[in-house]
Amino acid sequence: MITRLIYLLLFVSPQVLLYLYLRERLPDPSRPARARLLRVGLATTFAIFNLPWVLVADRALSGSMWGVGRIPYLGPWIAWQLLGWIFGVLVAVYVIVKLVVRGSRELGAALLRARRPAEHRDEPLPAPGSLLSRRRFLARATYSYAAAGAALSTYGIWSAYRLPQLTRRTLTFPNLPLGLDGLTLLHLSDLHAGIHLGADRMQEIVRQVNALAPDLIVQTGDMIDISRAYIPAYVHAFRELRAPLGVVTVLGNHDRYTGEREVIRGCRDAGQVFLQNDCHLIERGGATLALLGIDDPHNWTADDPQADDVAATLRSAPAPAFKILLGHRPGAWDTAAPLGIPLTLAGHIHGGQFYLPGIRWSPGRLITKYVMGHFQRGDSQLYVSRGIGVVGVPIRVFTPPEIELFTLRRA
Repeated sequence: MITRLIYLLLFVSPQVLLYLYLRERLPDPSRPARARLLRVGLATTFAIFNLPWVLVADRALSGSMWGVGRIPYLGPWIAWQLLGWIFGVLVAVYVIVKLVVRGSRELGAALLRARRPAEHRDEPLPAPGSLLSRRRFLARATYSYAAAGAALSTYGIWSAYRLPQLTRRTLTFPNLPLGLDGLTLLHLSDLHAGIHLGADRMQEIVRQVNALAPDLIVQTGDMIDISRAYIPAYVHAFRELRAPLGVVTVLGNHDRYTGEREVIRGCRDAGQVFLQNDCHLIERGGATLALLGIDDPHNWTADDPQADDVAATLRSAPAPAFKILLGHRPGAWDTAAPLGIPLTLAGHIHGGQFYLPGIRWSPGRLITKYVMGHFQRGDSQLYVSRGIGVVGVPIRVFTPPEIELFTLRRA
């Protein structure tokens, strides 16, 4: 309880400090009536936009964080919190820059006086051009902050609920058997069927996939998000998936939270091959493709290489077969690459659901070094999907949902 309370206070503190700073610096003391209105407006705005903290704090302190995702308007609120941190940093940078500029000017003025002839040293120097006043800067920044918050929230929520983007990519391998050359493989991950992804969107996603006519479909976990009530809708929609070589699926951590047996039964009812530390063989053009499906670990660690799971699954595959590892967590690639497994497919991170393109940073970096996209180490490749659904917060900022269609080619 104490630890959770400390975390909550740490996350709330930027908003409190920001409010106190703006309340002190933004109002113009020469206009008391306007200053009073501005303080009331600031208090009202911060109170409204931080109201979800009451619900979050109640659920966090009671140990029921899974219910946080059901809080109304959680997406805009998260965007507001993120902007609070960003705006606080901008204010700090502005103050530091202003101090540096002021110090540089005062140093320059002192040096200039020292160089002037003695008879002119007492004469005042020309006044430097005034910087933008702090009050005017804060006013403009606050309006920009509010506008950016609205824009970011709108974009992030729209992005979270949109249909997945299609990523087409050709993957080349020097040891790909000729019979598998040109095979098209569609990768689905992190559907998270639940409150933020219902039956209608599932059916639209199935239609989107079937229109691509892939040879093979694989799913790397998190089909269902917490509630078993969404399994029947998943079965109804996903039994319509069509691929000549079938649909092969592995377990994700949220599937286990939902109910491992129930999710596996639902996937099999939808006509899928379900793998738990097992191998599924596919014959095509005289070549053998071995799909290695590892289970999601019970005891989670960051970038878990799952060495025992990968080794056990690999032993069940014929040596000459071309191997593809299917795992929910991308850390398994750290084991797969040294063992010579040519391709690993994973998801789990959703691209962090928030990504800053300029500095290429995502909160997902706190969990794994493989946040999203394509990675290569020697002849071994990894692709980490941004996934389709969301966890908890219905917002995706610069990490749109994704399905991938890979074409395998012999180098």
